[in-house]
Amino acid sequence: MSDPDSRVARRLGATAALVALLGACSLIDKADAPVNLFTVTPKSTFDSGLPTVRWQLIVETPSAAANLNSGRIALQMTPTSSDYYAQSAWIDRAPLMVQTRAIESFENSKRIFGVGRDPVAVRANYILQTELREFQAEYFHGGAPIVRVRLVSRLVRMPDRQIVGAAAFERCWRARADKVPEVVKAFDEALGSVLKRLVTWTLTAAPPYVLPEGAPSPAPRGGDAGIDNSAGCPKPGQAVDTPVVQD
Repeated sequence: MSDPDSRVARRLGATAALVALLGACSLIDKADAPVNLFTVTPKSTFDSGLPTVRWQLIVETPSAAANLNSGRIALQMTPTSSDYYAQSAWIDRAPLMVQTRAIESFENSKRIFGVGRDPVAVRANYILQTELREFQAEYFHGGAPIVRVRLVSRLVRMPDRQIVGAAAFERCWRARADKVPEVVKAFDEALGSVLKRLVTWTLTAAPPYVLPEGAPSPAPRGGDAGIDNSAGCPKPGQAVDTPVVQD
């Protein structure tokens, strides 16, 4: 074979190898891509005695550790491990999804003058800062997995950035079965319970009216340590009456 022919053959061989490699990558991507997308719902029922406030609120995107700052559905086989369900995912990164459902829950309460996520669109009197500490299904308690949701929050008055109150809300629900759709129902119940308490606490942590600029903030609700509201959540090896999701 002449040199030109040899070069052409080598080029054709390299091209064929590249096409085969890209095809293999495509198959791997398709195999790894999640096929089932899930979401959670906002809270829509609140106590009739919830106060109406005349101020506007910005709900910031919750901060979260790297394993929770993901669109994948987190699980723990042990207290010191972290993993995800295969071929299943949330419709958005978990912190963004929680932020959206929190805003919708405030809107559903019909007790607040204005709420949003964009500080340009909403001139906020208060900012709600949160951290998503727990948002996973736990397999180390025995039986069907228990979903744990914990949200730590601070209400900050603007523009002086005074902390009005701090609180943490944690709820756990046990799935009816070790199947992803059943686990997602437990996520929905646990997050819904947390969001109901978050909305209620936020609307009662600050005065219902807008304080004049420069006015002293009320004492932080719950004292310096804040409020820690938890229910149904076991520690490793501890037996707790965790509620089970029902149809």
